[in-house]
Amino acid sequence: MLGYSTREVAKLLDLPVERVRSFVRSGFLAPERGPRGEMRFTFQDLVLLRTARELIGARIAPRRVRRTLDQLRREITGGRPLSGLSIVADGQSIVVRDGRMRWNPEDGQTLFDFQVADLHRKVAPFTERLALKGRRRSDLDAEGWYELGCDLESVSPDGAVEAYQRALELDPDHAEAHINLGRLLHESGDTTAALEHYRIAADAKPGDATAAFNLGVALEDLGRDEEALVAYERAIAADRSFRDAHYNIAGLYHRMGKPTAALRHLRIYRKL
Repeated sequence: MLGYSTREVAKLLDLPVERVRSFVRSGFLAPERGPRGEMRFTFQDLVLLRTARELIGARIAPRRVRRTLDQLRREITGGRPLSGLSIVADGQSIVVRDGRMRWNPEDGQTLFDFQVADLHRKVAPFTERLALKGRRRSDLDAEGWYELGCDLESVSPDGAVEAYQRALELDPDHAEAHINLGRLLHESGDTTAALEHYRIAADAKPGDATAAFNLGVALEDLGRDEEALVAYERAIAADRSFRDAHYNIAGLYHRMGKPTAALRHLRIYRKL
């Protein structure tokens, strides 16, 4: 499988190899295993490990570190691009920003501030080598191509698109590949093509809140507000705490001249 080795992670984060292993033994993260049982880390693992290192360095209790990482892990999965995240100290809380919104993974005193984009830049040379290795392999299955696409997003969006397309050739119902490919197409301005991928993902995984939400965003961008409202409602049905969905529904109801409904969802958004 693809991914970063323990030694590569240690070099990227300026940690002793044994320290990386101790974080895993302590349960702060659970990397995948390669064919020989070796640990293979994703970029998401690097973000979590960097956060764990800073929290432990700030003398935060291990139980609170695990709770913070568990919440952060849930927040940064499901298609949210990681390269734009900033994890900072804000008063008494850890606050994660992605340019559009902010959230607290756990209340508590923190003493650090880092841009995930900086970690992306350090990872880029390793990712390029992974990409070259992946392209040379003929035995990758759909999940392998999907993982390669995730790795490539930080250094080669075009290469990521190609990898996701290869994944979908092997598994046309791979919902995560559809979501990520749709997002890249959406960001490039091809909303119509993105819409189709979001729709397939939402149909393949009816309980996936991210697929439904992204479908709603594309529909709203195309001026199809009634359909977007249905998609956002699907996202909330799958995840009642999906804050962005409540916010976007409030905006739609406001434009539709339904202030009471808009206010109800805006209150939920603010509460969340």
